[in-house]
Amino acid sequence: MTLDPEDSKIITLARSARARNGSAEGAAVRDETGRTYAATNVALEALTLSAVQVAVAMAISSGARSLEAAALVSEGGPSAADEAVAAELGVKALLVAGPDGTVRG
Repeated sequence: MTLDPEDSKIITLARSARARNGSAEGAAVRDETGRTYAATNVALEALTLSAVQVAVAMAISSGARSLEAAALVSEGGPSAADEAVAAELGVKALLVAGPDGTVRG
């Protein structure tokens, strides 16, 4: 699968965030202005968020109104909640890649 360079960039950002924090998941999103946001999952006793949810929250709290793309890097796949929040903000298909950056699906 050949990706747009901007989509490759958010996969790289998601991989980097995941590796930097040693997290199970890394995600990155690109908003309607081209700004990118990268995040990892949060797994606290009192708060659990997926990496996609954190990245989307960062974008929205920074003023984004919609998303052009979203990527998840994980051993597993996206949850229904990840897909729903990406779709709500205009993402047609959530990019999912393994830890090595290989896009699945």
